[in-house]
Amino acid sequence: MYAVVRHYRTTPGAVEAMISAVDDEFADRVPQQVGAVLYSAVDTGGGTAITITVYEDEAAAVRSESTVSELQRDLGERFGVKETSAHRGQVVVSRANEAIVRPVRATA
Repeated sequence: MYAVVRHYRTTPGAVEAMISAVDDEFADRVPQQVGAVLYSAVDTGGGTAITITVYEDEAAAVRSESTVSELQRDLGERFGVKETSAHRGQVVVSRANEAIVRPVRATA
């Protein structure tokens, strides 16, 4: 497995709207669209957010880059969000229970 963790910045007021849009418009289709086995978005406060995307392997992550770029452009235009960093690497330890397969929805 291979993971990509991306850090984003925008204005504090825009994060909630952006997360809501991600939940409503992208989250259900992102895993299939980019070949991910897990996609999570986290509001980290102060106008920042991270996404955690886990793929079967590095090749799947590389194949997803153009789709991810399109999604980032859309969110950037609508919410002023910019990627500030991305960290990639092989997943070397992983544990999960059945709770991980239950979707978490953004609250309005």
